[in-house]
Amino acid sequence: MSRQEEAPARMAWALTGSGHFFPETLNLIERWGNRIDLFLSGAGEEVLLQYGYDLDELRTRHRVYRDSTASAPPVGLFYHGHYHSVVIAPATSNTVAKCVLGISDTLVTNIFAQAGKCRIPTIVFACDSAPYHLTESPGGAVDVYPRQVDLDNTEKLAAFEATEVVTGLPALQQAVADRMRSEDARV
Repeated sequence: MSRQEEAPARMAWALTGSGHFFPETLNLIERWGNRIDLFLSGAGEEVLLQYGYDLDELRTRHRVYRDSTASAPPVGLFYHGHYHSVVIAPATSNTVAKCVLGISDTLVTNIFAQAGKCRIPTIVFACDSAPYHLTESPGGAVDVYPRQVDLDNTEKLAAFEATEVVTGLPALQQAVADRMRSEDARV
């Protein structure tokens, strides 16, 4: 029996160390319920806690993979049809830069690389995509002025095959809904 016959493929969602639209992103994840597995970078896990989310509580609704090993064993799931899509949201400039350069030294950058090698469509919500934005932090609103290198990397990532870079929450919501509808129509 193939993996597709056992259970429908799911969406893999990676959380990095960015707080940009973090609560809204978690609300979007919850909207899709148990159809999403979570992949947390070490920094993503820290941000989750800074915003007051309980990891054990999230585990009641999602499979959660943490960046706790050097070889990132969960990436093997991508080779066996477990995932129809990958979302990295919100994505730090560090994660975007590593993806652009082909560096896969964290769980999140590893799943990006493996998704590409398996031709799994990927959506990246790049936080540093405009010369200025106002973002909410746990302590209140913060002005952010991304560096030119960050803006350039976001543009480079948008040129990757099977990778859709979104730059705002409405675009993220639409891209995720489109991927879910596409998968629902396929099954």
